[in-house]
Amino acid sequence: MTQSDTSALTYDDIIFQSRHRAYGAFDLRQHYRPALSRALIVGIGLFLLGLSSPIIYDHFWPHTSADATSSMTEVTLTKVTEPPVEQPIQIPPTEQAPAVNTVRNLPLVVMPEADVVDEVLPPTTDELQDATSGPQTAEGTGDIEVIAPPESSAPTITEKAIEAAPKTDDVFISVEQFPEYPGGLEAMRSFLSKNLAYPRAASSAGVSGRVYVSFVVNTDGSLTDVQVLKGIGFGCDEEAVRVVKKMPFWKPGKQSGRAVRVKFNLPISFTLE
Repeated sequence: MTQSDTSALTYDDIIFQSRHRAYGAFDLRQHYRPALSRALIVGIGLFLLGLSSPIIYDHFWPHTSADATSSMTEVTLTKVTEPPVEQPIQIPPTEQAPAVNTVRNLPLVVMPEADVVDEVLPPTTDELQDATSGPQTAEGTGDIEVIAPPESSAPTITEKAIEAAPKTDDVFISVEQFPEYPGGLEAMRSFLSKNLAYPRAASSAGVSGRVYVSFVVNTDGSLTDVQVLKGIGFGCDEEAVRVVKKMPFWKPGKQSGRAVRVKFNLPISFTLE
C-alpha cells in the first residue's frame, strides 16, 4: 500500500483494516455522525416550530379573537332607589297612676330636749282607715282601696319557732367528727389480724398489696354500701369485703352536734410472711 492510499484512509478504515467489516460495528461507525446531525437538525426544527405555532395560528385564523370580543354582552347599570324612610312610631303618653291618701307618720327618734322643734304625734286609727302612712300628709288622686294595718302584729303566746328536721339521708365526705371503730385504731387492727384470711390463690401466686374498701357509716353505726375502690385480685378483694361486713357497729360521725351518714375509705393490707 502506497503513501497516497494510506492518506485516503479514514480512522475507521485503519481500525477495521484487518477485521471483519460485515459484523456491524464498522457500518455503525460509518453512519453515526450523519444520523446524529440529522437528529439535531430535526429537533431544533421541531422546537422552533412549537415556539412559532401560536403566531402562525393567529396569522391564519385571526377570526377567533374577533368572535371572542363579539360574544361580550352589554350591561346597563340602573340606579337603585332608596327605600322610603319610615315615620317614627308615636308613643301615646302614659297616664299617671293614681296616688293614695297619705298621713305623716315618721319613725320615733330620741333627741335632746333643746333640739325638739315641733311635736309630731303619730296618726290615729281613724286617720289610717282612709289613708296609709308616709313621710308627709298628702291627698290622693284616685279611688284606691287602702289596706288597714292589722290590730296587733306582736307574736302571740301560741306561736312557736318551727325547726326544720335535719336530713339524715345525705352522705357526708368531710365532717367535724369522723366515724371511729369501737376501741380505736389498735382494736381495728386486732380485729383484722384475727378475722382476715389470706386467700390460697393469692398465696400460691405470691400476690401482696393493699385493697381499698369504701363503705358508709350510718347514724346508728352500721356499715352499708361496702364496695372495693381498688383491688389486687386473686380473692383478696372478696376477703376484704367479707371482713368489713363482719365488723361491729362503729361510732357514727357527727356534724353540728348531730349524727350523720359518712363515707369512709379503709385500706386493708395483704402481706406474705
